[in-house]
Amino acid sequence: MSVKKHIPNAITCCNLFSGCIACVMAFKGAFDLAMGFIVLGAVFDFFDGMVARLLRVSSPLGVQMDSLADDITFGFAPAAIVFNYMNDVLYYPEYLGCFSEIIPYSAFLIAVFSACRLAKFNVDTRQTNTFIGLPTPANALFWSSLVTGAGHWIFNLNAGWVLMLGLILLSSYLLVSEIPMFSLKFKNFTWRCNKTRFVFLAVMLPMLVLGYLAPVLIITWYLILSVVLYIRGTRP
Repeated sequence: MSVKKHIPNAITCCNLFSGCIACVMAFKGAFDLAMGFIVLGAVFDFFDGMVARLLRVSSPLGVQMDSLADDITFGFAPAAIVFNYMNDVLYYPEYLGCFSEIIPYSAFLIAVFSACRLAKFNVDTRQTNTFIGLPTPANALFWSSLVTGAGHWIFNLNAGWVLMLGLILLSSYLLVSEIPMFSLKFKNFTWRCNKTRFVFLAVMLPMLVLGYLAPVLIITWYLILSVVLYIRGTRP
C-alpha cells in the first residue's frame, strides 16, 4: 500500500486536531490562543489540497475528511469563541432578563451555517475558480479576530450584544449566499487577469501591522470588494 496517498489526509487530521484545541482554548477564554490554532488549522487546510494535487492522490474520502475537519476548525471553533465571549464577558442590560442567558447560544449559528456552506461547496460545480458565498476560513478568522482584537471595545458599547447578534446573522447569510467572491489563486501574474487580486493585496498588506485586529479589516475589505464587483457585474 502506497504511503503517499495518506499524506494529504494526515495533514487534514492536523487541521482537525488544531481545531479541537482551538475549541478547548475558546471555552477556557483564551481567545488569542484559540485564534492561533484556527490560523494553524488554516495553514494545514491550505497544504492538504496542494499536497494531494502534487502527489496526484486526490480522493472522495479526502474531500469528505476536509469538510468535516473544516467545520470543526472554521465552524465550531469560532462559534465557541463567540459563545464564550457573549456568555462570560459581554454586558447585557437588565431589561433583557432571562433572554441574556439565551442570546449567547445564537453563536452556534456560525457552526450550523458553516456546515451548510461546506456541504454546498462539495456539490457546487461553479466553485472552481471563484467562491459562491463567504469561505469558512475567512469567516472563522473574522470572528476570532473580532473577539480577540476588538472584544474590549464591543464590551464598552451599550448595545454590544445587538452588534454581535447582527453580525452573527449577517455572517450566517453570507456563508450560504449566492454572492460570488474572488479567489486569491493566481494562474498567471498579468494585471489584466489579476487586477482585482492586486488591488486587494495592495490595500490588505498595510493592515497586517494592526495585529489581532488585522483579519477583521482584511475580511471586511474582501467582502466589500466582492460585493462591489458583484453589483457591477464585473468578473474578478
